[in-house]
Amino acid sequence: MQDVLHAIFFVIAFGAVFIAVIGLEAGYVRLKQRAGVYHWKETLANLGTGFSYKIVDGVAIALFIQAFYEWVAQYGLQWYPEASLWSALVLIVLVDFCFYVNHVLMHKVRWFWATHVTHHSSEHMNFSTALRQNFMHAFNGAWILWWIPAALLGFDKDWVLLAIEGNLVYQFFLHTEQVRKLGWLEKVFNTPSHHRVHHGRNPAQIDTNFGGIFIVWDKLFGTFRAEESAGPIIYGCSRMPEKPYDPIHLQLHEWRNMLQDLWRYKDWRILVMAPDWVERRYGEQPMAGSVKTETPSV
Repeated sequence: MQDVLHAIFFVIAFGAVFIAVIGLEAGYVRLKQRAGVYHWKETLANLGTGFSYKIVDGVAIALFIQAFYEWVAQYGLQWYPEASLWSALVLIVLVDFCFYVNHVLMHKVRWFWATHVTHHSSEHMNFSTALRQNFMHAFNGAWILWWIPAALLGFDKDWVLLAIEGNLVYQFFLHTEQVRKLGWLEKVFNTPSHHRVHHGRNPAQIDTNFGGIFIVWDKLFGTFRAEESAGPIIYGCSRMPEKPYDPIHLQLHEWRNMLQDLWRYKDWRILVMAPDWVERRYGEQPMAGSVKTETPSV
């Protein structure tokens, strides 16, 4: 119970910081008279999904994720490194690489995309967009890909929690149009410029720039796209939710669509193939609960 209370306190504390930053950005764009940055119904929906996501995620970590971590760790290398700059850097890089792999799978496997699509359903890019998440992350199993490699090496579970939460905090600050290019940092680190491309739905922008802290993974594995070569960025995804301001619908509509497709076609591959596989395989339009949008040309 104590761990659950700590998790809730952590969520509330960081939530207050995030809301303060959102307020500062909103005030800044208003001062600069920049229209179209914030859409307040969308912002409220983002806050709603973010709150439910972090509460469920925090409780899940306290109740079963860290317990599973410790159970797995006993079968790993049991390295148990001492606290040092070197071990911290190894953990940060490892966690970020695991996030990259996890993130790619979220886009390529419909079972994972059913959760991740929530984050990509925003039509605006601002700090509140970072909070547009899905509480089903705690239940779809994707967290195993992020946590367990560190367990098999033997890192302390509390270190890993700090590394993962630090990775997510870093990514919060990628969701803005107010920061343009950052010079040499663009070569190594993920930046707002790189992440804006990731949120685009033009052909040159889809499935690019998956990194968390580092952009080098994308450059190594051929998924990198620079903003200047990506064309006009239109935020969102090709199958937008019918109720874009309803936090519950935003988090569950693609799960419903996926299960309806599974029931209709009796084909288990629907769960593991790409999000648009049913359309390509069976030539069908999206199920009710999402809206097919025209992808603008670059």
